[in-house]
Amino acid sequence: MVGMSKTERIELRVSAEDKDAIAAAAAMEHITTTEFVRTAVLDRTQHVQARSDRTLMPAEQFDALVAALDVADDTPNLARAFAHQRRFVQS
Repeated sequence: MVGMSKTERIELRVSAEDKDAIAAAAAMEHITTTEFVRTAVLDRTQHVQARSDRTLMPAEQFDALVAALDVADDTPNLARAFAHQRRFVQS
């Protein structure tokens, strides 16, 4: 994010206890409360976006999927397609 100007605002309401806890954690990291909240939200954002790129399933379901990929099934439509004369011939 180097070189990007910060022009937008996001405001949120928290309890006094939450505010104190956030401020204390930010102080432990030697950063401002704003920077602490910003980086925490961006870390969570990356996590959520990364999960959306993956399909999660129980191990048993994954094992069944992989096993199913190893078993050939009938493909009558594919067989019919290959039975037709080719429209295009490579020369």
